[in-house]
Amino acid sequence: MLSHDSMAVHAGRDGLTGQGVHALPIDLSTTAPLPSVEDGGLAYEQMATGGPRLEGQSTVYQRLWNPTVARFEAGVAVLEGAPEAVAFATGMAALSAVLLAAVAGGKKHVVAVRPLYGGSDHVLASGVLGTEVTFTLPEGVHAALRPDTGLVVVETPANPSLDLVDIARLVAAADGVPVLVDNTFATPVLQRPLDHGAALVLHSATKFMGGHGDAMGGVVAASPEWAVRLRQVRAITGGILTPWPAYLLHRGLATLPVRVRAQQSTAHKVAAGLAGHELVRTVRYPGLPECDPHGLVGTQMAGPGSLIAFELRSAEHAERVPAAVRMITHAVSLGGVDTLIQHPAGLTHRPVAAEAKPHASLLRVSVGLEDATDILGDLVRAIEGTR
Repeated sequence: MLSHDSMAVHAGRDGLTGQGVHALPIDLSTTAPLPSVEDGGLAYEQMATGGPRLEGQSTVYQRLWNPTVARFEAGVAVLEGAPEAVAFATGMAALSAVLLAAVAGGKKHVVAVRPLYGGSDHVLASGVLGTEVTFTLPEGVHAALRPDTGLVVVETPANPSLDLVDIARLVAAADGVPVLVDNTFATPVLQRPLDHGAALVLHSATKFMGGHGDAMGGVVAASPEWAVRLRQVRAITGGILTPWPAYLLHRGLATLPVRVRAQQSTAHKVAAGLAGHELVRTVRYPGLPECDPHGLVGTQMAGPGSLIAFELRSAEHAERVPAAVRMITHAVSLGGVDTLIQHPAGLTHRPVAAEAKPHASLLRVSVGLEDATDILGDLVRAIEGTR
């Protein structure tokens, strides 16, 4: 069996030799020839109701299936150790499809473990997709369950606090209710939630999978049964990933392990440097012992990743720092080759309820591939220059 690093390079590339190509091809066709009305109709029905495309069938229409997207899905499934994966236009489209699938199955209640990404928290709290939500901490999951609970949602490491959640313990507390783990921060390089009992694994593929800030996408790794439900929602809502970003995201998988480990190594050094600075009140990074009280790094996770959150001594100071950096970019998102900084309370978590909003003194840094000395120097210069 190939190592995980080798799988990252080769996953989803089966059949390329038979096509006479080495690099990943891109199929941009929005429609496909139909052999007959009957055959075309059968193919359409098969895919529109969530079934996989069958060998030899027409692809009919790109909203239903595309070979470039399918190869990316196959690659993600291999890396997450999942039977299947279903790709969407964005991470939020992927989460929305899971919620709609749960509601369609007659289970409208969701238990959500806070903190979550602001967009995820917002869509759950809004109820716009027909869900009812109970927000809780990990220890409150079991008590929050109802007969109509169809999903438990958790993000670990959490956005933006980087809190870690024991997935196996959470699955046990969920008592048979499917658990969805947002694995965007860890990636399958550092964590494979299905190995710990999760039913679904979600990624904003825009982040580490793409890795270069130039392609949006979302993907859910799941069982064949869940994949059928998700493909049906995707076909009905039109949320499929399109070929060009699918190509870029698939290409990004090949370098994912190298990038994740390099960024993680740099993040260790940056976190340690920030932790010793007099103007920094707290550093939250899973690689620091105090930030991993249950010892999940090295057991559940292969490493702490490359996201750092830190608090300054006032909200006013924190709001001034992002505009003062020089090399680092003040921007939302994460997981790219360049370092980004953002103020979660004022941006991604602005719609979140007051009781769950990150403190306004907190900043989040996504560490890129620059030199650790340069990243830390830029942060320190900005922190000291805006005190």
